Amino acid sequence: MSWLEYHSNSEKFASLADSALKKGDIGEAEKYYREAAKAEEQAISFVDLSKKRTLCITVVSTAALYFKGKEFEKAELVAHKWLGCDKLPEFATNQLQTILQTIWNEKTFKKAGVEFTKGTVLISVSGGLVVPGGAPLDLIHRKVDEVKNLFYRIIEMQLNLPFRKRGAPPSKIQEQFRPWLFQAAPGSYQFAVRIQKPAQLSLFPSEEPEIEQVTGKFFEVLEASAKESHDELIKIIPNEDYRDSFLKLTRNLAPTGKSFEKLEIKSAIDKESLPITFMPESRKALNKTLLATKKKSDKDIKHTEKQLSGILRALHLDKDWIEINIPGESDAVIIYQTGDMIDDIVGPMVNQKVLVDVLVTPDGKYIFQDIQSDE
Repeated sequence: MSWLEYHSNSEKFASLADSALKKGDIGEAEKYYREAAKAEEQAISFVDLSKKRTLCITVVSTAALYFKGKEFEKAELVAHKWLGCDKLPEFATNQLQTILQTIWNEKTFKKAGVEFTKGTVLISVSGGLVVPGGAPLDLIHRKVDEVKNLFYRIIEMQLNLPFRKRGAPPSKIQEQFRPWLFQAAPGSYQFAVRIQKPAQLSLFPSEEPEIEQVTGKFFEVLEASAKESHDELIKIIPNEDYRDSFLKLTRNLAPTGKSFEKLEIKSAIDKESLPITFMPESRKALNKTLLATKKKSDKDIKHTEKQLSGILRALHLDKDWIEINIPGESDAVIIYQTGDMIDDIVGPMVNQKVLVDVLVTPDGKYIFQDIQSDE
């Protein structure tokens, strides 16, 4: 047989594994992933070593498939073997190092009795103030907080919970689904996020398949947002409240170009999936999408539109107003009618630079329309 034949067999087994996973049959999926890994490992023997790209894809794919099939020792052997030679370029060695780090984490958690849902999300920021291996603490803290809020929203949606406008996620959700932060392989500035599987799955007897697919849904939502495909988002997220909140949470993840210039999200294990990239242009596109979905009343049309730039100092959402400090103005500015504002969208913005779209009434009163970070 040839490389192509073994590689094609591997792809067929991997496809069967993905189908089994969507049905919630994790054991069957792992079995097919192991078969896919065996075929891919055999394909390595037929690769012309001068074809670097083919070699990299085959080696990394083999290690990743063994990992997905829970054959950790075999995945380690493949990774160590090829990290010990000089035939792979830097990007491939980085990917193998990431797989190794993930395997070591898995072994540690298994001993501790901690389980996670399928998938690891790698998030990297670059450009601007970010340097390789380092970034401003407040920037990374905000990005981690925003990713956590996105995950909690997806979990609530997967469990068919009513849309939450105020407060934190229900205590049961926070206790049973804990986001974990991991060190990632060297890069621009990277961190990895995983979701701990509920210790008491009996609390969610009919939702185990949905729970297992939380990370997959995270990628699905962000990919549709990045593609500016509102029709696709409607299919993925039929509920308008959830859809609007995901768009706003995703917009806050995207850079303005001031503190950093690019945010990239990808799977730590699925090396064939393309990364989801957000640039300053992505934020502008998301603004257009949100503007297109906003309904204006006849009363709103009669008011003047204005955008305010300042520091968000106080939230009084129950009283229906927020307060910002604008440079050059001695008094804080009060913005009214914040009724549609969501706590976990605006919460990370407190004491940060923001842009607030308002309508100005004839008597000079500011009426809230939209808010976004301006980092």
